[in-house]
Amino acid sequence: MSAPVSVEPSTEQPRRRGLQTLRTQAAAVPRAWLPGVVGYACLLIGLLDICSAVFPRLRHTRMHTFAGQLPGITTALAAVGTLMIGILLVLLAHALRRRKRRAWRAVCVLLPVGAALHLLRWHETVPAVVSLVLFAVILVHRGEFYAKADPRTRLRAVVNLVVMGVFSVLLGLLIVSVHPRSELGDPTLAQRLQETLYGLFGFDGPIRYGSDRISDLVAYSLGALGLLTAFTTAYLALRPEKPEPELTAEDEVKVRGLLARHGHRDSLGYFALRRDKSVLFSPSGKAAISYRVVSGVMLASGDPVGDVEAWPGAIKVFMTEAREHAWVPAVMGCSEVGGEVWTREAGLAALELGDEAIVDTATFSLAGRAMRNVRQMVKRIERNGYSCQVRRVGDLTADEKRQIADAACRWRGTDTERGFSMALGRFGDAGDDDCIVVTAHRAPVDGGTDPGLAAVLHFVPWGPDGISLELMRRDREADPGLNELLIVAALQAVPAMGVRRVSLNFAMFRSALARGERIGAGPVLRAWRGLLVFLSRWFQIESLYKFNAKFQPEWEPRFLVYKQTRDLPRIGFAAMQAEAFITLGLPRIGRPRPRQSLMPESGEARLGSVTEAA
Repeated sequence: MSAPVSVEPSTEQPRRRGLQTLRTQAAAVPRAWLPGVVGYACLLIGLLDICSAVFPRLRHTRMHTFAGQLPGITTALAAVGTLMIGILLVLLAHALRRRKRRAWRAVCVLLPVGAALHLLRWHETVPAVVSLVLFAVILVHRGEFYAKADPRTRLRAVVNLVVMGVFSVLLGLLIVSVHPRSELGDPTLAQRLQETLYGLFGFDGPIRYGSDRISDLVAYSLGALGLLTAFTTAYLALRPEKPEPELTAEDEVKVRGLLARHGHRDSLGYFALRRDKSVLFSPSGKAAISYRVVSGVMLASGDPVGDVEAWPGAIKVFMTEAREHAWVPAVMGCSEVGGEVWTREAGLAALELGDEAIVDTATFSLAGRAMRNVRQMVKRIERNGYSCQVRRVGDLTADEKRQIADAACRWRGTDTERGFSMALGRFGDAGDDDCIVVTAHRAPVDGGTDPGLAAVLHFVPWGPDGISLELMRRDREADPGLNELLIVAALQAVPAMGVRRVSLNFAMFRSALARGERIGAGPVLRAWRGLLVFLSRWFQIESLYKFNAKFQPEWEPRFLVYKQTRDLPRIGFAAMQAEAFITLGLPRIGRPRPRQSLMPESGEARLGSVTEAA
């Protein structure tokens, strides 16, 4: 009888499991370069398909002599199919670069079909092989294309109709014009355009061809272009519409609760209550991030709202949402503490945007040489008969709210209300009674008793003892210096309301402007300052800095947080759209665009729904 054998615990299986875990984790890491390469390859294949279908000479290969063995309608339909697939591949290439799952599914169908059409038309096998190789690559790496679809509206259907319509007309005109040897007669440009337009709707035009095959090819190609335009437009118009970014009543109650407990941390916190933003909460519900998706950029503003200890959880949810949709994450105007948390928890980079001007009301005074210019300007405006009132919005009557909102709308100068990161976008809403409004009034003229409204400032709460400026408007016909009068009146009156901190305007690139004008500044810094001064002709860069500096504020830096340097142009464009400096849309012909009102009609009803949700 053999003695029992002592077996040592094997370490082979744990080692294998560890290696398998490492392989799984490595496979789960997205390859940043792959979607871009695949997208551009898809774009190149699409363009080659379009060229081979449109230009006859590209179809005359060594094996083209055998094409005559097939019926003419077969080769014509194959050419038309190649043209349609090429157009669709070009349209899907951008979505494929953004890892969109739906684009991947469509390309998986189009590539093998395109390869089959290339073989059917007896071309060389190279285009078919390239398509099949790309098809194999995206199948093997299908895990790289995981992103969900973007929020959509039916406006895309209108844009698609215009863009595809223009593209179809231009491409159709090219298709009609590349067969001069088969044309009967000498058609004019007007006849070619007529042939194109008729063909897009499936009708015969004035041009006749000597070859039935060419005639079929032109007719089928034009008809397919028109059908593709109609199909894509109908699909975009009839598919289920996802809602625009919106702060729901339930989410607003939660955000207001977070602001009540932690709103003193960030002067931009109250702007999370903009109702054109969506909001994401940390798993504990103790922190939230408001954002809007613009041109594929997931754009947040300010610091997360809520407990600092819960910020990492909210940031993780934010980054997960961005990754699932292949959005570019970015944060505008976060504080230094917020920037440190974003860079540490999400691995992002930070860039200083500028500085926020903050005035301590307890130490503010018009006395002293530094305040001489402001003091003289305020005295001059007061001698001209202007006076100011500082009140809570909740103390205004409904007529006063409407009067102020209408005046601010008239003085805006643009049809669209600007602002995203440092603007509330509304006035007089029932939920904003704690806001403070400062109004300037002209002395009554011609024996009247009602002083005319000349300018307005609107501040939102910044915790229990602070306010943040979100709106500054004045009548363009009023005397200059009203803004200085309004700010001085606010700084002198709000301490009685329990306010000790006032956040004024944000000065972009303030430190560069300040350092560049000092003695001893280097040539690079002076050149940078010179460029900013030049750009100040169109943007309020230097003027805002100098205006804020009049009130001797403390400067708090604000940062832009981003993922990659190459994303900065895209983020900048999205930020300009969010702030409404750039508006994309179809021109309105025949009638002006109605001005967006600051005072929503449903403000009272919204407060009721918020109260019920609470």
